[in-house]
Amino acid sequence: MKLQSVGRRYGLRGPWVLRGVDLELPAHTLVRISGTNGTGKSTLLRLIAGIDAPSEGRIDGRPRTAYVPERFPGVLPFTAVGYLRHIGRIHGLDRRTAGARADEWLERFGAGEHSLTPLAELSKGTSQKVAVAQALLAEPELLVLDEAWTGLDAAARAELDRAVAERVAAGATAVYVDHDPLRLADAADSVHSVSGGTLIPAEPAAPNAPRLSGAGSGPRVQIIVTGPPGALPPDGLPGTPEHEIRPDGDILLTVTAPYSDSLLRALLGARPPWHIRQVEHREATKVSQR
Repeated sequence: MKLQSVGRRYGLRGPWVLRGVDLELPAHTLVRISGTNGTGKSTLLRLIAGIDAPSEGRIDGRPRTAYVPERFPGVLPFTAVGYLRHIGRIHGLDRRTAGARADEWLERFGAGEHSLTPLAELSKGTSQKVAVAQALLAEPELLVLDEAWTGLDAAARAELDRAVAERVAAGATAVYVDHDPLRLADAADSVHSVSGGTLIPAEPAAPNAPRLSGAGSGPRVQIIVTGPPGALPPDGLPGTPEHEIRPDGDILLTVTAPYSDSLLRALLGARPPWHIRQVEHREATKVSQR
Protein backbone atom coordinates (compact mmCIF):
# COMPACT_ATOMS: atom_id res chain seq x y z
CA MET A 1 0.00 0.00 0.00
CA LYS A 2 1.32 3.45 -0.88
CA LEU A 3 0.18 7.01 -0.08
CA GLN A 4 1.31 9.63 -2.60
CA SER A 5 0.98 13.38 -1.90
CA VAL A 6 -2.13 12.65 0.18
CA GLY A 7 -4.03 15.50 1.79
CA ARG A 8 -7.22 15.67 3.81
CA ARG A 9 -9.49 18.53 4.78
CA TYR A 10 -13.11 18.66 5.81
CA GLY A 11 -15.23 20.83 3.55
CA LEU A 12 -14.26 22.51 0.28
CA ARG A 13 -12.70 25.48 2.07
CA GLY A 14 -11.82 23.91 5.40
CA PRO A 15 -8.28 24.02 6.72
CA TRP A 16 -5.96 21.22 5.71
CA VAL A 17 -5.55 18.62 8.44
CA LEU A 18 -2.91 16.76 6.46
CA ARG A 19 -1.13 17.58 3.23
CA GLY A 20 1.68 16.17 1.14
CA VAL A 21 1.78 12.82 2.94
CA ASP A 22 3.96 10.18 1.30
CA LEU A 23 4.10 6.78 2.96
CA GLU A 24 4.86 3.26 1.75
CA LEU A 25 3.47 0.33 3.73
CA PRO A 26 5.04 -2.93 2.54
CA ALA A 27 3.94 -6.32 3.80
CA HIS A 28 5.59 -7.86 6.86
CA THR A 29 6.07 -4.40 8.40
CA LEU A 30 5.20 -2.74 11.71
CA VAL A 31 4.89 1.06 11.51
CA ARG A 32 4.37 3.44 14.41
CA ILE A 33 2.77 6.87 13.92
CA SER A 34 3.65 9.43 16.60
CA GLY A 35 2.83 13.07 17.25
CA THR A 36 1.15 15.34 19.75
CA ASN A 37 -2.61 15.53 20.21
CA GLY A 38 -4.51 17.24 17.42
CA THR A 39 -1.81 16.89 14.78
CA GLY A 40 -3.82 14.56 12.55
CA LYS A 41 -2.68 11.08 13.60
CA SER A 42 -6.22 9.69 13.73
CA THR A 43 -7.04 11.31 10.39
CA LEU A 44 -4.03 9.59 8.86
CA LEU A 45 -5.06 6.21 10.27
CA ARG A 46 -8.59 6.67 8.93
CA LEU A 47 -7.13 7.37 5.48
CA ILE A 48 -4.93 4.28 5.68
CA ALA A 49 -7.86 2.16 6.86
CA GLY A 50 -10.10 3.44 4.06
CA ILE A 51 -12.61 5.02 6.45
CA ASP A 52 -11.93 8.46 4.94
CA ALA A 53 -10.99 9.31 1.36
CA PRO A 54 -8.15 11.73 0.57
CA SER A 55 -9.08 15.24 -0.54
CA GLU A 56 -6.03 15.22 -2.79
CA GLY A 57 -3.34 12.76 -3.79
CA ARG A 58 -3.83 9.03 -4.17
CA ILE A 59 -3.67 5.79 -2.21
CA ASP A 60 -2.64 2.75 -4.20
CA GLY A 61 -3.34 -0.80 -3.03
CA ARG A 62 -6.09 -1.90 -0.70
CA PRO A 63 -5.30 -5.11 1.20
CA ARG A 64 -7.88 -6.74 3.44
CA THR A 65 -8.06 -4.24 6.26
CA ALA A 66 -9.20 -4.21 9.87
CA TYR A 67 -9.36 -1.09 12.01
CA VAL A 68 -9.64 -0.36 15.73
CA PRO A 69 -10.94 3.21 16.19
CA GLU A 70 -9.98 5.47 19.05
CA ARG A 71 -13.58 5.20 20.32
CA PHE A 72 -15.47 1.97 19.84
CA PRO A 73 -19.22 2.41 19.18
CA GLY A 74 -20.52 0.11 21.90
CA VAL A 75 -24.22 0.95 21.51
CA LEU A 76 -25.03 -1.73 18.94
CA PRO A 77 -27.80 -4.38 19.08
CA PHE A 78 -25.48 -7.35 19.63
CA THR A 79 -23.99 -9.40 22.39
CA ALA A 80 -20.19 -9.48 22.43
CA VAL A 81 -19.95 -12.85 20.71
CA GLY A 82 -22.85 -12.05 18.37
CA TYR A 83 -21.06 -8.91 17.19
CA LEU A 84 -17.81 -10.76 16.55
CA ARG A 85 -19.61 -13.49 14.63
CA HIS A 86 -21.34 -10.81 12.56
CA ILE A 87 -18.03 -9.09 11.79
CA GLY A 88 -16.50 -12.44 10.86
CA ARG A 89 -19.29 -13.10 8.40
CA ILE A 90 -18.80 -9.62 6.87
CA HIS A 91 -15.13 -10.53 6.36
CA GLY A 92 -16.21 -13.64 4.45
CA LEU A 93 -15.75 -16.30 7.11
CA ASP A 94 -18.21 -19.17 7.17
CA ARG A 95 -20.55 -19.42 10.15
CA ARG A 96 -18.57 -22.10 11.99
CA THR A 97 -15.19 -20.38 11.54
CA ALA A 98 -16.61 -17.00 12.56
CA GLY A 99 -18.06 -18.51 15.72
CA ALA A 100 -14.89 -20.39 16.64
CA ARG A 101 -12.68 -17.34 16.16
CA ALA A 102 -15.08 -15.14 18.10
CA ASP A 103 -14.85 -17.49 21.06
CA GLU A 104 -11.08 -17.81 20.69
CA TRP A 105 -10.39 -14.08 20.72
CA LEU A 106 -12.73 -13.36 23.62
CA GLU A 107 -10.86 -16.01 25.61
CA ARG A 108 -7.45 -14.70 24.58
CA PHE A 109 -8.33 -11.24 25.86
CA GLY A 110 -9.90 -12.54 29.04
CA ALA A 111 -13.47 -11.62 28.10
CA GLY A 112 -14.96 -15.08 27.56
CA GLU A 113 -17.31 -14.77 30.52
CA HIS A 114 -18.90 -11.70 28.89
CA SER A 115 -19.60 -13.35 25.54
CA LEU A 116 -23.39 -13.19 25.97
CA THR A 117 -23.42 -9.68 27.48
CA PRO A 118 -24.99 -6.97 25.29
CA LEU A 119 -22.39 -4.52 24.01
CA ALA A 120 -24.18 -1.60 25.64
CA GLU A 121 -23.74 -3.23 29.06
CA LEU A 122 -20.02 -3.94 28.82
CA SER A 123 -17.49 -2.01 30.86
CA LYS A 124 -15.14 0.28 28.95
CA GLY A 125 -12.28 -2.19 29.29
CA THR A 126 -14.28 -5.19 28.12
CA SER A 127 -15.75 -3.17 25.26
CA GLN A 128 -12.20 -2.37 24.15
CA LYS A 129 -11.36 -6.08 24.20
CA VAL A 130 -14.23 -6.67 21.79
CA ALA A 131 -12.97 -3.80 19.65
CA VAL A 132 -9.52 -5.34 19.22
CA ALA A 133 -10.95 -8.85 18.81
CA GLN A 134 -13.12 -7.76 15.87
CA ALA A 135 -10.02 -6.47 14.08
CA LEU A 136 -8.04 -9.65 14.55
CA LEU A 137 -10.44 -12.55 14.01
CA ALA A 138 -10.37 -12.35 10.20
CA GLU A 139 -6.53 -12.29 10.02
CA PRO A 140 -6.30 -9.00 8.08
CA GLU A 141 -3.47 -8.13 5.70
CA LEU A 142 -3.48 -4.55 7.01
CA LEU A 143 -4.14 -3.90 10.70
CA VAL A 144 -4.72 -0.29 11.77
CA LEU A 145 -4.78 0.47 15.50
CA ASP A 146 -5.67 3.89 16.91
CA GLU A 147 -4.86 3.88 20.66
CA ALA A 148 -6.08 0.27 20.75
CA TRP A 149 -4.28 -0.51 24.03
CA THR A 150 -6.07 2.27 25.94
CA GLY A 151 -8.50 0.86 28.52
CA LEU A 152 -7.07 -2.67 28.42
CA ASP A 153 -5.73 -4.34 31.56
CA ALA A 154 -2.07 -5.38 31.67
CA ALA A 155 -2.74 -8.97 30.57
CA ALA A 156 -4.85 -7.85 27.61
CA ARG A 157 -2.25 -5.25 26.59
CA ALA A 158 0.41 -7.96 26.53
CA GLU A 159 -1.92 -10.22 24.54
CA LEU A 160 -2.48 -7.46 21.98
CA ASP A 161 1.29 -7.00 21.69
CA ARG A 162 1.56 -10.70 20.88
CA ALA A 163 -1.37 -10.59 18.45
CA VAL A 164 0.17 -7.68 16.50
CA ALA A 165 3.49 -9.51 16.38
CA GLU A 166 1.72 -12.63 15.07
CA ARG A 167 0.06 -10.73 12.25
CA VAL A 168 3.29 -9.06 11.15
CA ALA A 169 5.17 -12.35 11.39
CA ALA A 170 2.48 -13.88 9.16
CA GLY A 171 3.17 -11.23 6.50
CA ALA A 172 0.65 -8.51 7.36
CA THR A 173 1.26 -4.78 7.72
CA ALA A 174 0.38 -3.15 11.05
CA VAL A 175 0.15 0.60 11.60
CA TYR A 176 -0.47 1.92 15.08
CA VAL A 177 -0.72 4.95 17.35
CA ASP A 178 -0.27 4.64 21.10
CA HIS A 179 0.38 7.14 23.87
CA ASP A 180 3.03 4.87 25.43
CA PRO A 181 6.36 5.64 23.68
CA LEU A 182 7.64 2.15 24.56
CA ARG A 183 4.73 0.30 22.98
CA LEU A 184 6.32 -2.26 20.63
CA ALA A 185 9.26 0.13 20.32
CA ASP A 186 11.83 -2.59 19.67
CA ALA A 187 9.62 -4.34 17.13
CA ALA A 188 8.71 -1.34 14.95
CA ASP A 189 10.35 -1.23 11.53
CA SER A 190 9.92 2.52 11.30
CA VAL A 191 8.42 5.45 13.17
CA HIS A 192 6.84 8.46 11.46
CA SER A 193 5.77 11.67 13.18
CA VAL A 194 2.80 13.81 12.19
CA SER A 195 3.83 17.45 12.56
CA GLY A 196 2.81 20.66 10.85
CA GLY A 197 0.13 18.89 8.87
CA THR A 198 2.46 16.43 7.21
CA LEU A 199 4.34 13.21 7.90
CA ILE A 200 8.01 13.18 8.86
CA PRO A 201 10.14 10.03 9.11
CA ALA A 202 11.21 10.10 12.74
CA GLU A 203 13.13 6.86 13.14
CA PRO A 204 13.58 5.03 9.84
CA ALA A 205 15.02 1.54 10.04
CA ALA A 206 18.73 1.29 9.31
CA PRO A 207 19.22 0.49 5.59
CA ASN A 208 21.02 -2.80 6.19
CA ALA A 209 19.36 -3.79 9.47
CA PRO A 210 17.07 -6.85 9.46
CA ARG A 211 13.42 -5.98 9.91
CA LEU A 212 11.73 -7.16 13.08
CA SER A 213 15.13 -7.72 14.67
CA GLY A 214 15.45 -9.90 17.74
CA ALA A 215 17.83 -7.33 19.23
CA GLY A 216 16.81 -4.22 21.11
CA SER A 217 16.79 -2.53 24.46
CA GLY A 218 13.34 -3.71 25.59
CA PRO A 219 12.32 -7.02 27.19
CA ARG A 220 13.63 -10.08 25.40
CA VAL A 221 13.13 -13.80 25.72
CA GLN A 222 15.84 -16.42 25.38
CA ILE A 223 14.91 -19.87 24.06
CA ILE A 224 17.27 -22.84 24.09
CA VAL A 225 16.43 -25.35 21.35
CA THR A 226 17.72 -28.65 20.02
CA GLY A 227 17.21 -29.77 16.45
CA PRO A 228 18.61 -32.31 14.02
CA PRO A 229 22.41 -32.69 14.28
CA GLY A 230 24.21 -29.77 12.69
CA ALA A 231 20.95 -27.99 11.70
CA LEU A 232 20.29 -24.30 12.16
CA PRO A 233 16.83 -22.86 12.84
CA PRO A 234 14.85 -22.27 9.63
CA ASP A 235 14.84 -18.87 7.94
CA GLY A 236 11.91 -16.50 8.28
CA LEU A 237 11.22 -17.15 11.96
CA PRO A 238 8.94 -14.62 13.72
CA GLY A 239 10.95 -11.75 15.19
CA THR A 240 14.12 -12.67 13.24
CA PRO A 241 15.78 -14.01 16.40
CA GLU A 242 19.50 -13.82 17.06
CA HIS A 243 21.05 -17.26 17.41
CA GLU A 244 24.14 -18.60 19.15
CA ILE A 245 25.43 -22.17 19.01
CA ARG A 246 26.34 -23.35 22.50
CA PRO A 247 29.24 -25.71 23.33
CA ASP A 248 26.82 -28.57 23.99
CA GLY A 249 25.32 -28.20 20.50
CA ASP A 250 22.09 -26.54 21.65
CA ILE A 251 21.12 -23.24 20.04
CA LEU A 252 20.26 -20.11 22.04
CA LEU A 253 17.65 -17.91 20.33
CA THR A 254 17.00 -14.35 21.53
CA VAL A 255 13.92 -12.42 20.41
CA THR A 256 11.93 -9.38 21.53
CA ALA A 257 9.23 -10.41 23.99
CA PRO A 258 6.16 -9.75 21.77
CA TYR A 259 7.41 -12.33 19.26
CA SER A 260 8.25 -15.11 21.71
CA ASP A 261 4.91 -16.94 21.46
CA SER A 262 4.93 -16.81 17.64
CA LEU A 263 8.51 -18.05 17.60
CA LEU A 264 7.72 -20.99 19.88
CA ARG A 265 4.76 -22.01 17.72
CA ALA A 266 6.90 -21.82 14.58
CA LEU A 267 9.63 -24.00 16.10
CA LEU A 268 7.18 -26.59 17.37
CA GLY A 269 5.34 -26.60 14.06
CA ALA A 270 8.48 -27.08 11.95
CA ARG A 271 9.02 -30.43 10.24
CA PRO A 272 10.80 -32.03 11.93
CA PRO A 273 9.92 -30.00 15.05
CA TRP A 274 12.57 -28.41 17.25
CA HIS A 275 12.79 -29.49 20.87
CA ILE A 276 12.32 -26.57 23.28
CA ARG A 277 14.69 -27.14 26.19
CA GLN A 278 14.34 -23.87 28.09
CA VAL A 279 12.56 -20.51 27.91
CA GLU A 280 13.50 -17.57 30.08
CA HIS A 281 13.28 -13.80 30.24
CA ARG A 282 16.57 -12.15 29.43
CA GLU A 283 16.94 -10.42 32.79
CA ALA A 284 14.73 -12.63 34.92
CA THR A 285 14.91 -16.06 36.51
CA LYS A 286 13.89 -19.05 34.44
CA VAL A 287 10.16 -19.07 33.81
CA SER A 288 9.65 -22.45 32.18
CA GLN A 289 11.55 -25.57 31.22
CA ARG A 290 10.68 -28.67 29.25
